[in-house]
Amino acid sequence: MSTINTAAGAAGRYLDDRLGVAKVARKNIRKIFPDHWSFMLGEITLYSFIILLLTGTWLTLFFTPSMNEVIYNGPYTPLKGLAMSEAYRSTLEISFEIRGGLIMRHLHHWAALVFIAGMAVHAFRTFFTGAFRKPRELNWLLGIGLLVLGLLEGFFGYSLPDDLLSGTGLRIADGVIKSIPVVGTYVSFFFFGGEFPGVDLIPRMYMIHILLVPALILGLIGAHVGLVTYHKHTQYPGAGRTDQNVVGYPLLPVYMAKAGGFFFVVFGVLAAISTVAPINPVWQYGPYNPSQVSAGSQPDWYIGFLEGSLRMMPNLETRAFGHTVSWNVLIPSLVIPGIFFTVFALYPFLEAWVTGDKREHHVLDRPRNVPVRTALGVVFITEYAILWIAGGNDIIAVAFGLSINAITWTFRVLFFVAPPLVFVITKRACLGLQRRDREKVLHGRETGILMQLPHGEFVEVHEPISAEERWKLVQHEVHHPVALPSQTDRNGVKRRGVVALKARSKVSSWFFEDQIEPPTPAEVRELEAGHAGH
Repeated sequence: MSTINTAAGAAGRYLDDRLGVAKVARKNIRKIFPDHWSFMLGEITLYSFIILLLTGTWLTLFFTPSMNEVIYNGPYTPLKGLAMSEAYRSTLEISFEIRGGLIMRHLHHWAALVFIAGMAVHAFRTFFTGAFRKPRELNWLLGIGLLVLGLLEGFFGYSLPDDLLSGTGLRIADGVIKSIPVVGTYVSFFFFGGEFPGVDLIPRMYMIHILLVPALILGLIGAHVGLVTYHKHTQYPGAGRTDQNVVGYPLLPVYMAKAGGFFFVVFGVLAAISTVAPINPVWQYGPYNPSQVSAGSQPDWYIGFLEGSLRMMPNLETRAFGHTVSWNVLIPSLVIPGIFFTVFALYPFLEAWVTGDKREHHVLDRPRNVPVRTALGVVFITEYAILWIAGGNDIIAVAFGLSINAITWTFRVLFFVAPPLVFVITKRACLGLQRRDREKVLHGRETGILMQLPHGEFVEVHEPISAEERWKLVQHEVHHPVALPSQTDRNGVKRRGVVALKARSKVSSWFFEDQIEPPTPAEVRELEAGHAGH
């Protein structure tokens, strides 16, 4: 044991002399990590990505990324003697002939689904709590970039087996690329290596899937974690434990032990799901054939909104300057997703412009205290849900015996009607919760105990809340609309940018109207004096 300690000490001194690791370790080894459950969403995402790397490395040892045609002679009888690509044949080999291959495929696929789901939920947690505000705007952009790369990575991996279902998805992707005006056909020819499906498609996607996109994701994850470490974690109001005056646990030994255990929990849950819930049974679809389309084909859930937007869009084409513009493909596949992700990415800067708030923020908002932001987030989720469900309009029509045209028109109407309704309902709900918080501070918590007064009236007994809970309910800052400055300066000269100032003032008024003011310190002191008198 002493020899091991001596060797470890010598290695530590060697690294410290050259890299200064002791100073870095002393600075970060006791770094506090928050204990709130919502921060585990980011951990689930990270652990899912680690599982993806591990299982993906294993699968690369057996997968053959080639479109060369071979005759299948494996153990799966229904496909024996059938011509197929080497990529599809090797996928069947992994599934049926290599020990543990099928569960590794399932584990890889389920980890990909959880990885993207974790990023999406983590992004909404960040959005609704205002964790994107200064100085964390760059980290928000990195997160959106990770989400986009995750969607691309998932689609490429989904397409590699070269089965009928994934080939149908690639056919749609080819149509989307070709819908780009002027350069669409050139981009398609370059990506597919010729006319669809091309001869180099699988090898190209394979290299993108196992090298390019993972490297970009790793780089963005490293930058994201580095910025989190530099800026420190945000905290929820009232998150500190009053008995110890801390908001989390140190990196070593507490957090590392918890994180290690949680990684194995995530790994175990994914392994259990992969064992009992098969996914993507490529042997049932058969090899890709451009003349065939599998009935009821559905993409993975994260691509479902693109499928839905394509199915909802009416047929619309125009011809200009010798080119046909397929709006029925261009708008739902590129314009709508582009608007969604652009607005989502730029929202921190838009809100800062509306509020005029340039300060640093390290304490999170309660969603109810920022009703317009919360309502906008719910609108985004609603729009996504409508598009996602519309991607299965044929399945819904068959399952419930309904007209597919009626279902499609219903989703088209909902796409424009549901957002304003959802916005109003969510905003009113947030304002109602704010009023309830105000009443709780001023009049205490409802106990459910009824008391009959001498004159016969029944009243409910209220119990004062603790000082810590009261602070949590009143600590938020209420913003007010940005006032419209004078249109002329003190010399009577018209100011520049008056139109922009007017627009900002109007948007700010809309953003902050109907705010509920929390009780003032004077009102709270008066309340405490009243309770003391009783």
